[in-house]
Amino acid sequence: MHCPYCRFTDSRVLDSRVAEDGTSIRRRRECRSCQRRFTTLEQMQLVVVKRSGVVEPFSREKVVSGVRKACKGRPVSEGELARLGQQVEEALRAAGQAEIPADEVGVAILGPLRELDAVAYLRFASVYRHYQSVEDFEAEIDRLRGELSSVGASSDVPEPTEQQLF
Repeated sequence: MHCPYCRFTDSRVLDSRVAEDGTSIRRRRECRSCQRRFTTLEQMQLVVVKRSGVVEPFSREKVVSGVRKACKGRPVSEGELARLGQQVEEALRAAGQAEIPADEVGVAILGPLRELDAVAYLRFASVYRHYQSVEDFEAEIDRLRGELSSVGASSDVPEPTEQQLF
């Protein structure tokens, strides 16, 4: 860590605290050369490992962009999409891994999306899980219906129909 004032390469940590959001560490430092104090913010960088082996930084905006496509024409606001992106990032950070396989990102999206909008969930799942036939959709719809009936099917979660998909 270079001192921002004199560029000396050594500093002493005076205090370390986890930031309010829990995803970073705030450190108060003192330069060993000029004795001036400064603050650093350290954050673990999440990277996604694609199936091809390519590694790229995790992007919340990329998650939101993909989910936005599944939500096209659905009553989902930008605020709800932003919260979903935050939920996905928090879930991935909570896993404690710096490198996340792309498949795990998809899994992390499915849960919050199912709660947000059942039809958008089916659209996203059809691409993510590579549905090959109408039977794949029917099986997923049956599973959703079973989950909804087991929790008492709340009125704010619409039950998906096959007609809504097309």
